Amino acid sequence: MIFNFALSAAALAAVAGTPAVPQPFSPDMVLEAQILLDRNHHSPGVIDGRQGSNTRRAIRAFEMAEGLSTDGKLDAEVMKRLRASSSEPLLVDYTIIEEDISKLVDVPDGMEAQAALDHLGFETAAEALAEKFHMSQAFLERLNPNATFAAGDAIKVVRPGKNELGSKVARIEVDKRRSEVRAFNEDGKLLASYPGTIGSDRFPSPDGSMEVRAVAPAPTYYFDPSGRDWGPEKRLTIAAGPNNPVGGTWIDLTKEGYGIHGSPDPRLIGKTASHGCVRLTNWDAAELGGAVDQGTTVTFT
Repeated sequence: MIFNFALSAAALAAVAGTPAVPQPFSPDMVLEAQILLDRNHHSPGVIDGRQGSNTRRAIRAFEMAEGLSTDGKLDAEVMKRLRASSSEPLLVDYTIIEEDISKLVDVPDGMEAQAALDHLGFETAAEALAEKFHMSQAFLERLNPNATFAAGDAIKVVRPGKNELGSKVARIEVDKRRSEVRAFNEDGKLLASYPGTIGSDRFPSPDGSMEVRAVAPAPTYYFDPSGRDWGPEKRLTIAAGPNNPVGGTWIDLTKEGYGIHGSPDPRLIGKTASHGCVRLTNWDAAELGGAVDQGTTVTFT
């Protein structure tokens, strides 16, 4: 059953957990904005009801797409336009099916140990369900404090956006300074934006323009130690799965060894560094990968 859902600020704070830093707007408004931004393809990363840098980034991108002043603030005009974009309920009842929680595995630390597995699946039912609905696992568990997450259980979940852009991406911009990936159509319209983990001081992402060479859903990860001063000292092959080192999607670029890909830990997107590639959440990487073709331009700025 689908239902409309509203919480007071105090009630949602109890569900989402009290943020360490005071917020300039109520937690229930933050959650509403995150869900609606996700539906508008301006990803806040994990939906968790908390204000943070990824949510402010998504607001700024939505403002850009709407022709508003881009200050990243959740003001009345932003909320008005977000609410006008979708009338569907924010949260829904969902009954867990066996397919949601099958193929759970214990994923060991370290690539050598991971290479011994034949599938890098989710470790827990809560992890699998949180990713399915674009939520943080902690928020899913707080929203369902008595759930065992077994098949047949009814739980409350976010109703996220569809993982389809509905239009082909002609150009991708990777903005290193803002930790942001932006997708445009052939007319220059901003279709989508995502928080990204983009290189580091030690392992910088490339500069300039290149192209998409191929897209691999459910990629196998091949590690070659040649020319690297990190990782194991031997070649490894790690099986596909959402907890694979490159997550559930690999968008291969024409600069050798670089790609845009998913991640086994969506909480850390935009918060940490990478080895030069561009990490997105698994659902954002899948959405972007489904809208690009071989030859799509990718520019690092």
